[in-house]
Amino acid sequence: MSHTTLQKKKLVARISRLKGQMEAVERALEAERPCGEILQLLASIRGALTGLTGEVLDDHLREHVLNAADDASRAEAVEEISEVLRTYMR
Repeated sequence: MSHTTLQKKKLVARISRLKGQMEAVERALEAERPCGEILQLLASIRGALTGLTGEVLDDHLREHVLNAADDASRAEAVEEISEVLRTYMR
């Protein structure tokens, strides 16, 4: 069973909170709130998304690299992480 399946309830709850934060930005824009307030909301979203990304990445490293069934599986997991990091760093 995948680590994301095992943590599904917790991960989905974090996504729900992120959706709520995005909706708060939309409401703030519609209400023409000050830009400082909107920037603070956006910073909160970025922090929440970074935290979620870190959690899934950490679980991936532990499950698919540290506890890999064999060297081929480990190499595949490392390549997946490498691709994600290249995309993330753009």
